[in-house]
Amino acid sequence: MIGIAYPEISPVIVSVGPLAIRWYSMAYLVGIVLGWWLINRAVKKYNLALDRHKIEDLVFYITLGIILGGRLGYAVFYGGADMWSRPWTILELWKGGMSFHGGVLGVVVAIWLFAKKINYKFLGITDLVVLYAPIGIFFGRIANFINDELWGRVTDVAWAVRFPSGGYLPRHPSQLYEGLLEGLLMFVVLNVMWSCKSVRAKTGLVSAVFVFLYGCFRIIIEQYREPDAQLGYFFGTVTMGQMLSVPLILGGIWVAWTAMKKQIN
Repeated sequence: MIGIAYPEISPVIVSVGPLAIRWYSMAYLVGIVLGWWLINRAVKKYNLALDRHKIEDLVFYITLGIILGGRLGYAVFYGGADMWSRPWTILELWKGGMSFHGGVLGVVVAIWLFAKKINYKFLGITDLVVLYAPIGIFFGRIANFINDELWGRVTDVAWAVRFPSGGYLPRHPSQLYEGLLEGLLMFVVLNVMWSCKSVRAKTGLVSAVFVFLYGCFRIIIEQYREPDAQLGYFFGTVTMGQMLSVPLILGGIWVAWTAMKKQIN
């Protein structure tokens, strides 16, 4: 039979009565905690004007932005008429359903409010945050794989996986593609850039590269990912994920151009 059998991994790590700890929620928790620790380390290393208490507040703002933005983004972009006919289901976070693009918007708003509160450069904070955001993306995509969700299109490649909820058909493990590109590769690229003093001096440039690369990677991977059943394709071949990624690419180009222009001036 073509394809690799899906490894039987329970989406629940451990449960006690009605309470269950799931890989999906743990991915968010680990990503946030690791990001928190690494931001603290970077602030000390580069002598940035952010103390421990401000970083704690920043992490709180970001966490709210991720949850609220991700969930509302899912409802708007992917929820469909059924979710809006029963709007209370938007609050049912335990049932899954988060939008990365919605999460980005939520985090942008959260950081903007935080930066305004402490009178700090908005892009100065986003440059710091995006350095470690790929960690959360990586763990999140691994959790998608474990949850047997967001799998790819049917294929005959040797590494295809037969997902149970995908009808045991051989499919691209697109969650792993995203984890490698949007997670590991992006983490390396951004942190290598940040290690250069000349790049750090161009406030906003690292943030621009993050959104630009994510948009490009997402558009590419959507070619291998099964579109959401309730949405399908737009214009015959385009997915919702691809359409939402175009503004990220354009925004990244604009922010990069602005950062470079300020440096030249």
